[in-house]
Amino acid sequence: MRDASTPFDMTENRKAYARAGVDVDLGNKLKRRIQTLVRQTHGLQVLGKIGGFGGLFAPNFSGVREPILVASIDGVGTKLKIAFAMNKHDTIGADLLNHCVNDVAVLGAQPLFFLDYIGCDRLEPKVFRQLLRGLSRACRLAGCALLGGETAQMPGMYRKGEYDLAGCIVGMIDRARIIDGGNIKPGDVILGLASNGLHTNGYSLARKILLEKMGLKVSSHLPESNVTVGEELLRVHKNYQQLLAKVPSGIIKGLAHITGGGLIDNLPRILPKSCDAVIDTKSWRVPPIFQILQRNGDVDPVEMYQVFNMGIGMVAIVSEGDVPRTMSILKARQIGRTELGNGKTNLVF
Repeated sequence: MRDASTPFDMTENRKAYARAGVDVDLGNKLKRRIQTLVRQTHGLQVLGKIGGFGGLFAPNFSGVREPILVASIDGVGTKLKIAFAMNKHDTIGADLLNHCVNDVAVLGAQPLFFLDYIGCDRLEPKVFRQLLRGLSRACRLAGCALLGGETAQMPGMYRKGEYDLAGCIVGMIDRARIIDGGNIKPGDVILGLASNGLHTNGYSLARKILLEKMGLKVSSHLPESNVTVGEELLRVHKNYQQLLAKVPSGIIKGLAHITGGGLIDNLPRILPKSCDAVIDTKSWRVPPIFQILQRNGDVDPVEMYQVFNMGIGMVAIVSEGDVPRTMSILKARQIGRTELGNGKTNLVF
């Protein structure tokens, strides 16, 4: 038993905690080293120092009549399993950031700041630096401040070498410019923006088909392709926000980020109850990865469009007269129309 008169030995205490699996000193050291990466995402709106109990952000709402904050939170699902298997962690942060940016962009919002959460068994300095490097770069490209985050070491909660990753984003839109689908009517045109592979959805099924049923490894070459399975599955989730921001205000009636649920479940989230979305599945070339998954997994075609994005990562709905210029700005293609209905997606094969 420690004598009450004996000074408390912090060094001894930290070492005991480290032996239990939580290295506080290492965590502090890594956080200090990544401060330069974090600062690179900061503009004049970020106040205070890095590492406080909360991040300070002074938004500039000049020119905005009625600013509305838009918030979203998400993760990247079992795409993390591919990053673990490849021992490549410099793109998964970009996947997370871009996914979240797109989720607020569908309302017309521009991103303001982002907060990340990393939960792990033990901190691996190399992995931590890769994660933050990729996340920081994606934030800079998106014009979004990496305002803060949390790194939790929880021995026994995760498998060795694995971690969980999640993030919360806050954006801003002028109330008069919110895109909510309220003006969509029968006869409008549905435009599709190409995806860059699976993005961050459908990985549990994709891994089961490719790695279990087909017996491939992440280092195996994908059939009829010049890339490996791992390279294909780690393609970075596209950020559509800056492209969407180029479209004049009021042109786009509705936007849907095609994530989990695919075209089948995501389009109804923006459709009026009186409209159906009719999608011509032959209006674009489905990328080979989805064809491989359907063929080798014997997946029903309809289910494919509910699990995967099938090559369409974002959908915009516009009036017929606005189609040519919107298609040109967004580099999109027409994939369907809205018709009188009851708020569902109908696929035409």
